[in-house]
Amino acid sequence: MQSIIEISWLELSLFSFILLIPLSINYFLRLALAQEMIIASVRMAIQLVLVGLYLQYLFTLNNVWINVLWLLLMALIGTSSIIGKSHLPKKPLFMPIFSGLLVGLIPLLFIILIGLLLPSPPFSAQYLIPLAGMLLGNSLSGNIVALQRLFTAFDDRKMEYEGLLALGANSRQAAFPFIQTALQQALAPSLASMSTTGLVTLPGMMTGQILAGVDPITAIKYQLVILIAIFVMIIVSVTTALLLTTRKLINPSGLILVSLKKT
Repeated sequence: MQSIIEISWLELSLFSFILLIPLSINYFLRLALAQEMIIASVRMAIQLVLVGLYLQYLFTLNNVWINVLWLLLMALIGTSSIIGKSHLPKKPLFMPIFSGLLVGLIPLLFIILIGLLLPSPPFSAQYLIPLAGMLLGNSLSGNIVALQRLFTAFDDRKMEYEGLLALGANSRQAAFPFIQTALQQALAPSLASMSTTGLVTLPGMMTGQILAGVDPITAIKYQLVILIAIFVMIIVSVTTALLLTTRKLINPSGLILVSLKKT
């Protein structure tokens, strides 16, 4: 296997000029996204460099309590992002979504770190932080889709929901078909991605390891662990968030306290 090929800052800067392609497309098709593209690109670069510097320090320090605090901060930011992109009120939804992320994340990290990889120390920042980042990052879109589909269904199929209540169903029973549909739609992209992995796409983690000189079979083993964990993380976090959300935002009489149309 070839050793790691270093990329200099100059080479990276020159490569970044390839961003002129999407900017040109934006100009010719009048997408009005130039400012958003530039801001997003600059923020991405600055944030990644700062996180890289911080992670170097974090890996050297390797204090379990600092690692846990960083983990909670990641979950808090992820929760805020989900709520913001879902266009739903933050205050009533924050704890259900935050709880869903933690319920999905923490057991998986224990299983991977304590039962599989066995790093020393057990909660080494080198493993804990990247694993948590991948799991949380991949669960964001699933949660956003699920919440949007849930409340869109409540708005668009209000008569169906009220009809179930009128027939004697309690609020949980009446909400079940909407939760079921939201979960199915949230899982659809993940299932499609899993079924084509290796044939249509080569996942980023595996590709990065191979480029870094890791044996392909070893890289595949790690990638399988991550893909399985991501799928479990998505379904557990989304299910928990949906159940807690409906429990909190539907009162005992069955009235839905939040609507996408109102927000």
